[in-house]
Amino acid sequence: MGYPLVILLCVGLLHQTTRAVLMDKLADQKICGDAECSYVLSMATILDDFISPDCRFLNLRKGQVVYVYSKLIAAEGAGVFWSGSIYSERYVDQMGVIGYFPATVVKETQRFTENTDMDFYCD
Repeated sequence: MGYPLVILLCVGLLHQTTRAVLMDKLADQKICGDAECSYVLSMATILDDFISPDCRFLNLRKGQVVYVYSKLIAAEGAGVFWSGSIYSERYVDQMGVIGYFPATVVKETQRFTENTDMDFYCD
């Protein structure tokens, strides 16, 4: 192989092009239990199936239980979304995956913290 061809190949491998999809921002602020939103605020039961519109959201099935880690403060004209993780031995393949879901498809069954005065900027 010639020297110019090797350089061209290396530059081509180092210059990976990514195709990002710009998505609407869900909120400007969110309520969390700590600065990293790693503490569980509550547990909720899914009332209706929900099919995620994109990779930010979870697919939910009626009857599943989710841990709620944050509650987004709705921007004007936006829906109310929470973030969480599915909890169930039956859906072990989805456990640990954190994503958003509409607050309207869940019913909070247990609150772990009453302090909802804490809000952090949502990047």
